[in-house]
Amino acid sequence: MEKSTESTVWTADQSHSEIEFAVRHMMISTVKGQFNKFTLKAEGNENDPEKGSVEVHIDASTIETRENDRNNHLKSPDFFHVEKFPEIVFKSTSIKKAGKDEFTVKGKMTIRDVTRDMEFKVTQDGIIKDPYGKTRAGISVEGEITREDFGLTWNMLLEAGKVMVGSKVKLSGRFELIKQE
Repeated sequence: MEKSTESTVWTADQSHSEIEFAVRHMMISTVKGQFNKFTLKAEGNENDPEKGSVEVHIDASTIETRENDRNNHLKSPDFFHVEKFPEIVFKSTSIKKAGKDEFTVKGKMTIRDVTRDMEFKVTQDGIIKDPYGKTRAGISVEGEITREDFGLTWNMLLEAGKVMVGSKVKLSGRFELIKQE
């Protein structure tokens, strides 16, 4: 059977997808949050995913941590400065197979006015045809950044040398993608 060389476009179903983060708080607990508005577009040949590309745009103003004062602080110039930098963007530069249904996706992430190399572990969780005839795929994504690398340097020193906000931020996403016909 001949392999297809056609390019396929997949987009995230917003109502069945999420982007989350987790960061240490006062170095004794972990605070989680999410971004409520984003787009994800993946494009490439289904038979050769390594030649594909992924682009994600996150509306930074939709950050949600279940605490209004913290949300507002994260939107302020101390962190994301959403009035000046409304979007967080990731654009892939390479996709490599890392195992059965696993990929390493490398690319450029821009937060505020800083762009850095980023790597994500991506797992394909399955592909199905939904009851309405659309093809859907599930993927899980994991990565980690050092927030100071992106100019997110605000912190507060606590007793015994501890800090209010940890440096490492774990990123995760679960996406239900819809194949565009």
